[in-house]
Amino acid sequence: MRPARGTAGNTGGGEEMPRGRTGWWPTAVLVALAALVLLPVLIVLVSFVASDSEYPLGGGPEQRPCAEALGFGGAALPDGAEPVGACTMQGWQDVHYSAAFRMPRAGVAEWLAHTYPDAPAPETEFCGDAAVDLCLDLDYAQGLPDGVDAHAVQVSVEYEDTGTALVRFAAFTL
Repeated sequence: MRPARGTAGNTGGGEEMPRGRTGWWPTAVLVALAALVLLPVLIVLVSFVASDSEYPLGGGPEQRPCAEALGFGGAALPDGAEPVGACTMQGWQDVHYSAAFRMPRAGVAEWLAHTYPDAPAPETEFCGDAAVDLCLDLDYAQGLPDGVDAHAVQVSVEYEDTGTALVRFAAFTL
């Protein structure tokens, strides 16, 4: 004999058991909360993938005055220097300024010594790029003057001819 529908399962025709309520609403609340938390992440991910921009979250390079770019790293354009191209600032979480200029070759060492008096001597051999003749890498622990906004500064110098040097300058936060 089969138990009657809704009974406790005894075959003697026992009392009917009340049907329990299903606990679907706590599950629905948890799923809705998870969706609300993950929705912004999904939106950023979709905009990142669908973006044609090289900088989908912003922070692409912007032209800035060269005095601002050099000043961020505690430097100034030396006498007789001519900017090469635009000086730029780029930032999203960190800030990166860059500048390039030509100056008299004979004044490079003096400009570096005057700008960064506590810096070690510039490198001449291990600059990373074969075209670079002189380089200087500084950070806030070594060689940067007090009050400089940058955490690090990199200067590379290429001697173009007997009288001219191309200086590339970068100052950035970490």
